Amino acid sequence: MSLREFVIKVPCTSSNIGPGFDVLGLSLSLYLKLHVSVDPSKTGQREPVLSYAGQGAKEAPLNPYQNLITRVALYVLRVNKIAQFPAGVTIHVDNDIPFGRGLGSSGAAVVAGIFLGNALGQLDIPRARLLDYALMIERHPDNVTAALVGGFVGSYLRELSPKDTATTQVPLSEVLPEYPHNASASWGTEPPVPPFGIGHFIRYGWAPEIKVIAIVPHFEVLTAEARSVLPKQYASQDVVFNLQRLSVLTAALARSPPDANLIYQAMQDKIHQPYRKHLIPGLARILASVMPTSHPGLLGICLSGAGPTILALATQDMEQIADTICAEFAKEDITCDVKFLDVTQDGATVEE
Repeated sequence: MSLREFVIKVPCTSSNIGPGFDVLGLSLSLYLKLHVSVDPSKTGQREPVLSYAGQGAKEAPLNPYQNLITRVALYVLRVNKIAQFPAGVTIHVDNDIPFGRGLGSSGAAVVAGIFLGNALGQLDIPRARLLDYALMIERHPDNVTAALVGGFVGSYLRELSPKDTATTQVPLSEVLPEYPHNASASWGTEPPVPPFGIGHFIRYGWAPEIKVIAIVPHFEVLTAEARSVLPKQYASQDVVFNLQRLSVLTAALARSPPDANLIYQAMQDKIHQPYRKHLIPGLARILASVMPTSHPGLLGICLSGAGPTILALATQDMEQIADTICAEFAKEDITCDVKFLDVTQDGATVEE
């Protein structure tokens, strides 16, 4: 067998998008890339050799049995009766997605790992089936669906049979077990096979005039912490508030030219942002002060995922909008990076 080389490219994502908590996902032009080579002649190299550049390079584990991307890849291989990595795998990761900032870094890593396992095993698993693999690991569909298929998407988890439900609720520690350093072909139990059709999705339209500004503060908000502050029950009027705006927003963002007042009002939320304000200094002030009347060209503003990144949708005056939000964070002694992004339509790709 000859040397194989390929590149896996996964976009970052934003989820929730105002009222669309755990429903809406948006694929954006900031990428996690894997440059992979497989040299079968290196029969003595049984474990992938990893290197990293870019965001998180100092924190990312280089042990393939501890790194999330390669652990996910091994899960895909083992489900398909391939017990270990092929010989001579070298992976260089080039990552532009900040960790722990609400831009889908973990979802991108999961999707990259699934594509890596599919490519290393030459399995030719269809993209729709790959979503099932992703949802065995990342139990919320919004980020992984957007990273997988691209564009502006809505997604949900299907009600499954009791047997399939039990499979999807297998603890993550059993889906991605703590592999020993000397993991071998004979180690471990059989991994749980993903049921078919765990999640479904739909792609919405996106007006070409709408651009995305991501204001990324220099601190992290852990997803587990951001979820822990949410209430267990909601008032019915708050649920209806979000449902009304969600139904309008998905149509409004597809219309050209965009209606700034309609989109701004439809991006309001009462399900997650009010409860996360204290985790992100200055958030309440930012959401209340940056609006179409004060910043022409602005369409809407919201938390990206669990935060702390702020997502602003706009058609013009992008730098002025970004400067205003950064200035509000500066009042809290918080510095930010600003990224001007486009909505990508391709999702994750593999190029030989």
